Amino acid sequence: MTAAQPRLVVLISGSGSNLQALIDACRSGQIPGRIVAVISNKPDAGGLRRAVAAGIPEFTLDHRDFGSREQFDDALARLVDSFGPDLVILAGFMRILTPTFVGQLKGRLLNIHPSLLPKYTGLHTHQRALEAGDIEAGATVHFVTENLDGGPAIIQASVPIKQGDTVADLAARVLEREHRIYPLAVKWFCQGRVKMQGQRVLLDNKLLPVSGWNFTER
Repeated sequence: MTAAQPRLVVLISGSGSNLQALIDACRSGQIPGRIVAVISNKPDAGGLRRAVAAGIPEFTLDHRDFGSREQFDDALARLVDSFGPDLVILAGFMRILTPTFVGQLKGRLLNIHPSLLPKYTGLHTHQRALEAGDIEAGATVHFVTENLDGGPAIIQASVPIKQGDTVADLAARVLEREHRIYPLAVKWFCQGRVKMQGQRVLLDNKLLPVSGWNFTER
């Protein structure tokens, strides 16, 4: 990481509510870093408007303009690299990244997933939790590796599943937690407090549990 204020690039595909949480945390000083670019693979992503409102350069790289996943990721890697980021943040970026792209950013690529990993990788996490009769759900911030939603966890936050919950009810409750733990994980990274070591995470040079830091301990 550079000695100057860490440079952050955020990749999105949708409305950008987690992006907004990161923007707000940077503005308030909670995150000692600067978002230098927001990139979307969808030209109609609502998060692009959030970037414009915040005065952050925004770019669209439409995956439909490329003949293969590899070609798209190669172009994305070049665009991302042009900003010299210290950290790349996936905030609702709905693309499975190639091993080559991930490998180039090893230890500098974060994602947030709406489940208590390793439970429910992939899509439809809230529906699956409800169908399984789980008593809690949550979200996980993790480093990205070549394994889908399988990188080492930094922090998790759980919420109770209440009787009569719908998917929308549960999603809203989990999203509130996402907006709290993602800025915290990014803050730790920018402060140099958190890093990936193999398939585990070090926080303040101490090995975290496999599930990461428990937000309820805060």
